[in-house]
Amino acid sequence: TDYPGIVDYFTNFLKLEPQGEIESGNIIVGTNWAQDAGIYEFTMGATGAKVKGRYTFVYVFEDGEWKISQHHSSVMPEGTKPQAISEEEVKNL
Repeated sequence: TDYPGIVDYFTNFLKLEPQGEIESGNIIVGTNWAQDAGIYEFTMGATGAKVKGRYTFVYVFEDGEWKISQHHSSVMPEGTKPQAISEEEVKNL
């Protein structure tokens, strides 16, 4: 990922007019750092589509202010359900 790719991603994402709501989260606080990880759902104002995802933020206290050190976000793997597999099928993988 390069800087122009990041700018392109967020520019197009913002055109969808996303509004996010955190559904669940877990915050861990340390000395000069904090982590927030959980599940959120975005509703795209431009289309009405809903997208559920996972997120993680790591913050550090640096130069007298809190800054985002790391961030990850990914769409939930909805629709993926476990399927039964036989012992023979496992052997043939």
